[in-house]
Parts: sequence; structure tokens; C-alpha cells
Amino acid sequence: MKNVYESKYLLGTSFARPVIAKRIVEIALAEGADAICHGCTGKGNDQVRFELAIKAFAPDMKIIAPWREWTIKSRDEEIDYAEAHNIPLKITRETNYSKDKNIWHISHEGLDLEDPANEPMYNKEGFLELGVSPEQAPDKPTYVTISFEKGIPVAVDGEKLGSVEIVKKLNQLGGENGIGIVDLVENRLVGMKSRGVYETPGGTILYHAHNKLEEITLDRDTYHFKQQVGLRFAELVYFGQWYTPLRKAISAFVDSTQETVTGDVKLKLYKGNIIDAGVTSPYSLYDMDIATFDEDEVYNQKDSAGFIKLFGLPIKVQAKKNLIKEYFVTDKNRDHSGRTMGKIIVRPIAFVMHNS
Repeated sequence: MKNVYESKYLLGTSFARPVIAKRIVEIALAEGADAICHGCTGKGNDQVRFELAIKAFAPDMKIIAPWREWTIKSRDEEIDYAEAHNIPLKITRETNYSKDKNIWHISHEGLDLEDPANEPMYNKEGFLELGVSPEQAPDKPTYVTISFEKGIPVAVDGEKLGSVEIVKKLNQLGGENGIGIVDLVENRLVGMKSRGVYETPGGTILYHAHNKLEEITLDRDTYHFKQQVGLRFAELVYFGQWYTPLRKAISAFVDSTQETVTGDVKLKLYKGNIIDAGVTSPYSLYDMDIATFDEDEVYNQKDSAGFIKLFGLPIKVQAKKNLIKEYFVTDKNRDHSGRTMGKIIVRPIAFVMHNS
């Protein structure tokens, strides 16, 4: 299942917030705190994500959000406040992008990116942090093989690694080849559109590899349904609804589909592109004897005629009904009872034959 919001965003910040908030609540309860404070603005999604998670584990905990309560209204005013109180900052007013970084991704928002007409400065030194632009990537491709067991990545190029090590390794390989850079104008939960640039090199490679493996290990109906469910799952995560019954139920369904998602996926990384280079699985549902264009003894092509007749029966019936309907609607030559008089005109219907 591709948990991707609006076809592009791999939910790097969205996944992180519930984890952070849960740990904050654990610490707050252990210390006997009577309130939790966060620094999210009143315009963003993160205030929702943090506070829904806090409510899930400490429903009566007071939440303090200075952006919504103080007079600070902009990042410039934040910097003014920090300078006035001798709080050290790693940024300047000129480099004050809004960024969120973890082992999965980094996001960039604000400054020149607020205007969708501006091309992001990918080649400017220091803008990208997890890799290089496709133009700056090597002219030689990099091959990588990722191994999965029941849907979980377990090795890179034959080397067994933990989940964190796999993400870091693929971040390195992907970043070096300009993989996983996304420019997105997204629909925030709070109602506005927001523009951001995301770097998710390792995650992009993992999603691509996992989907490739599912192509050969899942049956059609399950594969298609997972695509539909993935859209809803991505919304739940983006909206901060991680600790909800529906999210848990969808996760349980996905887990049940991964029993046969085991195998190896070989990919070619080249200047921002991920190119499939081979996939194998002991549970592959792909059968060369059936799929071949050469002569075979396992598939009777004459069987397809009966299948098409039954599969197309609703269309055939509807076509005939439409023909009758058009005749009665368009023929104006009727007597007082509504019956047609004189010449009957039947309009031809064109059928296009296509073999694909």
C-alpha cells in the first residue's frame, strides 16, 4: 500500500508527530506535569497532529500553544523574540526556511517557495540536505537490490540490516543519485493550500521496491483494493488520526496481505529516476507459461470468447435499451396514443473494434 498523500507526499512529518507526541505525554505524566506546550503555528497541520495524539493518551491534559496565544504572528517576530532573550539560532532571516528533518525525510517551506511560480533552488549550495539535484547526480547509474520478508525490508545488496540502517543506507544511495525530490502544492487539513519541497530519497526507493514486489505476489483484487485503501490511510495519517480505530483496522488489513510479499527487487538509480531492473519471489503469481506470446499448452485462447460474451452482457443489454430509447425520443411522427406512424427511422450506432 502506497501511503502517499496527494500522489506525492510520503508523510515524513505526518508519521513523526504521533510518535513524538506519545513520548511527550509519557514524560509529562511521569513528571507530574499539568500542561504540554508545543510551538506549532495556528495555520499548520502539526498543531492538529500533536494535539490529537496528546488527547489519545492524556485526554484532560492542558495544551499551551504560544502561536495561538501570544502576539507573535510571523517568523521574523520569532527571531526578534529569540534575539531579545539571547536565544541562539542556527538560522538567519535570509535562510529562514521552515524545515522538518528526521531519518525519513526533510521538508522545506517558506521564503521564495511561497510563490508557486518560483523554481526551487535545487542547485544552490545548502538548499538540499539529503542529496543532490538530478543535474548534479553522477552520469553513471547505481544498482541496488532490496530484499523483503513478509513486506518488511530486511537487506540491501545481500547485507542484512535493521530498519533504521536500511533507511539510512538508501538515503545515502538515493541522495547521491537525486532520488526522491518532490515539489508539491498540498491541501492542508486546516483548509489552505501550501507549497513545500520534500526530500525522501530512501523512502522513495523503498516504496517503489515494495510496490514492484507486490505486483507479482498479490492477486489483482487485493492489489487494487490496497491502492484504494492507501489513499484513505494517507489521509488519516496526514490529518493526525493515527491513534484511531480506523487507522488500526486498515493497518491490520495491510498486515494480512503481506504474508507472501517476500523476495528481491533490483533497481537502477539514475539522475532522479528509479528504473526497474528485475524482481523475484518464491511466491510469484506470474506464470511465464501462461503469459507467453509463444505457443503454449496451458491456455486455450478460444475460452476468451465465452468470457467476453458474459463479461460484456450488461453493455450489450444497455446498448439495446439505449437504441430503443433513442427511437422513441427522437421520432416525432406519432399518433394521439403515442404510437409511431409512417416510416420508422433507426439511427445507426457505431461500434469500434480494438485489440489490446
